[in-house]
Formats: sequence, C-alpha cells, structure tokens
Amino acid sequence: MTLENLLAIHRLQAFEATSGGVLRLLAAAERNLADARLNGLSNDNRFDAAYKAIMQCAMIGLWAHGYRPVTSQPGHHQTALQTLPKTLGLAADDVIVLDALRRQRNLNDYEGDPVTDAAVRECRTQAEALLVHTRQWLESHRPGLLAENS
Repeated sequence: MTLENLLAIHRLQAFEATSGGVLRLLAAAERNLADARLNGLSNDNRFDAAYKAIMQCAMIGLWAHGYRPVTSQPGHHQTALQTLPKTLGLAADDVIVLDALRRQRNLNDYEGDPVTDAAVRECRTQAEALLVHTRQWLESHRPGLLAENS
C-alpha cells in the first residue's frame, strides 16, 4: 500500500514539516533514549522511553514525505511503523522487530504485563539504530529539514 493510499483511506493526513519541528522531535528522541538508559527507572518506563524514540523517528519519516498519522484512528502506531520502508527505506525485517516491540508495549500498557530486561535492551538497541538511520536518511534525502534556521 502506498502513502497516497493510506491518505485516501484516512490512515494518514497531509502535513507540512518544518526543520524546527523535525529538530525538536529529534531532540525529544535523544532525550527519550537518555531516559531509557537510566538504570534507576523501572523496566516499564525505560522500555516506554525507548519505544517513544522509535515512534518519534517513524513520525519524522512520515513528516519528511508530507504526512502524519491520523491519531484519532486506532492503529496509528502500527501505521507509522509499517510505513518505515516507504518513508525511511527501512528493511521489512526491521519493521517486524519494531512491530513486536509495539505489541509488547501494548501488553504492558493495556494488560500490565511486565517488561523484561531483555525487552528493554532490545527496544533501546532498536531505538538507537533507528535514530542513527533517521539522521542519515535526512542528511541524504531531506537535508533542509536539518537546517537550524529554516
């Protein structure tokens, strides 16, 4: 399914990204990763912080293409993750891992399932890798969105 198809079925909406917005979201992802590294926080909160960084990168990918998910629709996290191959050129295998982390987040948030040390490590590793990938993609494909004064 294309991004345009997702727009047509109201899973995405048009959005005009600014460099200021992208830079703020990148900074927020960095802060969330810093929180995910804090051993004094519970596994639940460390996992959640790393997962937020993943979602912030997915959002940047959509923004860079002129879209954002329709957050009033259920499944907007899943939509944002599943568009990563089209927005940031992420491999489908990587999206499968990110989607498993999304499911773990849902189990924790909505059913109270505890988050293991291994899940925290995996989520943080994936978030760190996606943030590096996002920055590299922006530098190569949308450098104007990284400009400080745009």
